[in-house]
Amino acid sequence: MTTNQPSSRFTPLTQTATTHPVLLIDTHAPLPELHACASERLHATLDYLTLVACSSLRDSATSDINTLTNVARILVQDVADVFGVIEQRGLES
Repeated sequence: MTTNQPSSRFTPLTQTATTHPVLLIDTHAPLPELHACASERLHATLDYLTLVACSSLRDSATSDINTLTNVARILVQDVADVFGVIEQRGLES
C-alpha cells in the first residue's frame, strides 16, 4: 500500500527544477554523518568559489557566469537543508 503522505524520516532537499521531491535527507541519520555531508558540500563550494575568484572571467559569456553561480547556489542550498535537519534534531534533544 502506498500513500502520498511524506515520511517523517525523510525530508526533501529544496528543489527548484522539479515539482516533486527527488532528493531526500534521512532525518534519522547519525548527526556526525549529517555534519560530514554538510561539511563536504560547504568545503567544496568554498574551494569552487576560490577557484572562480582567482580565474579570469573576461572572456566568459553571461550564461557561463549564470552556470557558475547556479552551481554554488545548489551546493549552498543543500548545506542549508542539511543544517536545518541538524538544527531540528538539536532542538528535539
